[in-house]
Amino acid sequence: MAIASPMFPLGGPLLPGSVLPLQIFEPRYLEMIDRCLVSAEPSFGVVMIDRGHEVGGGDVRSDVGTLARIVEVRSLPDGRLAVLVVGVRRIRVIEWLVDDPHPMAVIEDFPDDDDAHDVSVDDIEKRTAALDRALALSAQLTGTSPERPDLSSLEPTDVSFALGALAPLGPADRQRLLKAGGVDERLRVFDEVIAEVCDAMRFRLATRGDDA
Repeated sequence: MAIASPMFPLGGPLLPGSVLPLQIFEPRYLEMIDRCLVSAEPSFGVVMIDRGHEVGGGDVRSDVGTLARIVEVRSLPDGRLAVLVVGVRRIRVIEWLVDDPHPMAVIEDFPDDDDAHDVSVDDIEKRTAALDRALALSAQLTGTSPERPDLSSLEPTDVSFALGALAPLGPADRQRLLKAGGVDERLRVFDEVIAEVCDAMRFRLATRGDDA
């Protein structure tokens, strides 16, 4: 079912299941949060900006995003709001509406088009091993090694999004994962992007001494 929803375009995508802290300072988005908090479902759509900037409008936005549910709001001394949201499910933008004063769009749910039960345990273990290799390379580059959460209890759909959220990927790669038609396609995209990222990190590690 299509509904009108407040929207928050950002420089990168929010994947379902991921938590995102936001600092809200533009008056139009402060008003949006106020409206969301008095609604039956305190949520808004998040889409990636393909071209342009977050502040001021005039951007070109993706038509695939995520419904974000507000889980915490704190008022800051300077008038900003610290807002914590969690990605709930994928959405597709059908039509952008006139700003009111924040962006608005007609959206619908965008469920996966395949059966996640067809994904085997081996399929998941193969990708989590690739994730661990990427995180190990990233740790060598950055000197930090955050603990990876256990993904074994998650459903395949949730794992396919968690892989993209945890891996050291850029916004464009995460958006490719978000737009994938289903779990099987998303895992194939993950294979491609994680291999590219690992190759790039290995190259940086191999040439790091040459920069001195």
